Amino acid sequence: QVQLVESGGGLVHTGESLTLSCVASGRILASYAMGWFRQAPGKEREFVAAVSWNGGNSYYADSVKGRFTISRDNAKNTLYLQMNSLKTDDTAVYRCGARFPGHEYQAVAGGDMNYWGRGTLVTVSS
Repeated sequence: QVQLVESGGGLVHTGESLTLSCVASGRILASYAMGWFRQAPGKEREFVAAVSWNGGNSYYADSVKGRFTISRDNAKNTLYLQMNSLKTDDTAVYRCGARFPGHEYQAVAGGDMNYWGRGTLVTVSS
């Protein structure tokens, strides 16, 4: 069993930065590819970024490429999302997820995850 808990969301202005964290417990984190997703008010869930089991490969949605960076620290059982140059369109509830097996990081974009966190809210105001 895996439990995922996100933190780091908050209220910021356009152009500012935030770093989200996702702490995993239960099963070994290195066995899973990890990803970030978001859902804005009135919108469907959207893929944001994915990373392989060892952090060696990553994949980003076009909407965040160049602004967001996904990383992981397996020794600390933690996944991160560094968000720079935030826009009002980035406002959403951000959720992390885990998918087995850990090397199939590209498949994370499809959203078929084995485990989900409950999310943390990011609000970007103009």
